[in-house]
Amino acid sequence: MKTLLLLLTLILSLSVFAQTGLQSTQTMTHDGKTREYILYVPQSYDGAVEFPLVINLHGYTSNMNQQLLYGDFRKIADTANFILVVPNGLVDGSGNQHWNFFQPNGEDDIGFLSALIDELSTNYTVNTNRVYSTGMSNGGYMSIHLACNLSHKITAVASVTGTMNPYAMSSCSPNRPVPTMLIHGTNDPTVPYNGTATSASVPSVIAHWVAQTNANPTPVVTNVPDISTTDGCTAEHHLYTGGSNGASVELFKIIDGGHTWPGAPVNVGVTNQDIDASTEIWRFFSQFSTSELVSVQEEFMDLVTIYPNPSQGSVKISPKQSIDRILVLSSEGKVIRSIENIVQEVSIDNLDSGIYFVQIQTKDKSISQKVIVN
Repeated sequence: MKTLLLLLTLILSLSVFAQTGLQSTQTMTHDGKTREYILYVPQSYDGAVEFPLVINLHGYTSNMNQQLLYGDFRKIADTANFILVVPNGLVDGSGNQHWNFFQPNGEDDIGFLSALIDELSTNYTVNTNRVYSTGMSNGGYMSIHLACNLSHKITAVASVTGTMNPYAMSSCSPNRPVPTMLIHGTNDPTVPYNGTATSASVPSVIAHWVAQTNANPTPVVTNVPDISTTDGCTAEHHLYTGGSNGASVELFKIIDGGHTWPGAPVNVGVTNQDIDASTEIWRFFSQFSTSELVSVQEEFMDLVTIYPNPSQGSVKISPKQSIDRILVLSSEGKVIRSIENIVQEVSIDNLDSGIYFVQIQTKDKSISQKVIVN
């Protein structure tokens, strides 16, 4: 990571960018601390039309200047017409800039990013139904954390080489479907694809958001053309469609890829060059508006009541109308129980400790609810 930062610093000092918009470094005060961010406003902005807002968060030990280059969205902003903000995290006890998604008494980064959205929406004509967050590694974790805790302001999120804290995932219940994209290498040495005790696996994070958006748990898998045959990796695209009001989930699985941003101008480790992560992220974001995404929780409550939740191993499901099918899925998306034609209360017993998703299917819809077993 340190080698990458040095290379990025060198390239920043030597490069001349072709962007045409207005770039500035600004500050704001939050929680008694001065917070810094880079703002990029495309030349086409005149204040007469609402522009989407994209937040781009750097990784651990990195900073806003390096992220601006490494995961660059400026040329895309010039043609797609959105405002880009790249903020700085605060310094932790080890002297590294970071985003706090895991310490309950740590820096109030949710509050800061919420206030930043408000400030930019006050100073610029921002389409508040189209506010998106993405980031690298620690910034990817933070973007998903925003989906859990700031879903009334964040429309969709994308994470490159970041997943979720398992504890945070167990308590993540946004009040509407949040479209989510992950881009992750199978040989990532920093955030392993299959997870650790403190980092949920990519498959479990995908299963969480597929259930949360009510998307089809069976993806359409496409092999990405191997355009760059010398980058040491290939890519698969997994698309989970059919979520509430068009919400979807996507995964770019970088086979043999490392802890890197695909399409980045600097290759440190195995960097996929078959896709450009920034382009794919904007393509994903551009599909969604908060005004078109409905509340899954309200829909679910119209169909059934599930209690207790959390439970000690047994869950009761009380239907409010005839239910065609109930599926109980593990956190990895595996079906562990299936019940059909439910007209009265049923009990799901002998569940081991963990996170489950109860999927309710009727003739008109399929919708899911997370259940925690202690």
